[in-house]
Amino acid sequence: MTADIAAAPRREAAALPPDHPQVRYGRIGVLLLNLGTPEGTGYWPMRAYLKEFLSDRRVIEEPRWKWWPVLNFIILSTRPGRKGKDYASIWNRERDEGPLKTITRSQTEQLAERLKPLAGDRVVFDWAMRYGFPDVKSRLKALLDQGCDRILLVPLYPQYAAPTSATACDQAFRALMQMRWQPTVRVSPPYHDDPVYIGALARSMRASLAKLDFEPEVILCSFHGMPKEYLLKGDPYYCQCVKTWRLLRAELGLSEERFPLTFQSRFGPDEWLQPYTDETVKALAQAGRKSMAIVAPGFSADCLETLEELDGENREIFLHNGGEKFAYLPCLNDSPEGIDVIAEVVQRELMGWL
Repeated sequence: MTADIAAAPRREAAALPPDHPQVRYGRIGVLLLNLGTPEGTGYWPMRAYLKEFLSDRRVIEEPRWKWWPVLNFIILSTRPGRKGKDYASIWNRERDEGPLKTITRSQTEQLAERLKPLAGDRVVFDWAMRYGFPDVKSRLKALLDQGCDRILLVPLYPQYAAPTSATACDQAFRALMQMRWQPTVRVSPPYHDDPVYIGALARSMRASLAKLDFEPEVILCSFHGMPKEYLLKGDPYYCQCVKTWRLLRAELGLSEERFPLTFQSRFGPDEWLQPYTDETVKALAQAGRKSMAIVAPGFSADCLETLEELDGENREIFLHNGGEKFAYLPCLNDSPEGIDVIAEVVQRELMGWL
């Protein structure tokens, strides 16, 4: 078998037929996976994105006969316009893309630079979105075309959940099912209680708080919510969120009253994980709290749910109900602390391959 083995361990050459196809091998791929973002803020790009997202059975577990007409005749008729306006308020106009795409690209580039002394050219770094573009299948193919016969999938979700971590892996596995020669694959585990992650969050929060011109009376720790039914079916997400919150609270030396836990972004009529972020923000303001901050440690990168929902909607809720000073503390994103966390996860999971 002829091969492109640049930067790969030396292997003995074998005599092969002259008509044997060229095969590249010997490299390792690292694919960062995040949720996704629409290709634009207009009706049709938003509709395409929402249809793909809300058609995922990991996300919406309602029976198809019940959910399909609701999605196609009601939600996809009205929601693209509303959500398009929300995305427009946070859109990266310079690159004409959502901030999640901008940040994930930067995370990948900085990770490659950070690990170059360890990995050299043998490891190829790439990124993909579960919904939208760049899609998982095309990026897996790109890694294979570059000679990656071992691939590490890195879902960028600190806490495991079926509608996030699992569906990202599902999409990768669907692509693998169509391949005659599959690469060897690893999936990095959730890192909700990793000391590097907790320490990075604490340092990032302290730095953000130091920039404020006020000291928040309350710092709300908000995680993305999910239907309570998913927890009762065995999803570990809630428990991992609570552990992250507990460890971070201990690291910062904050009481439960000063650093309460909430869940955001509920959708539909069913009960979701509680307490709800928006209701808690309103109650705090009405109870006389004049200053507060919100942090969202479950997100590896800022996106619609943090920039528009927390820093926009919840800011308005607080100020309109008697609050006076509000701050949103950014995610780890592509900061040095954020790259510390991803690099730690990747180096650990590449052990034995490098």
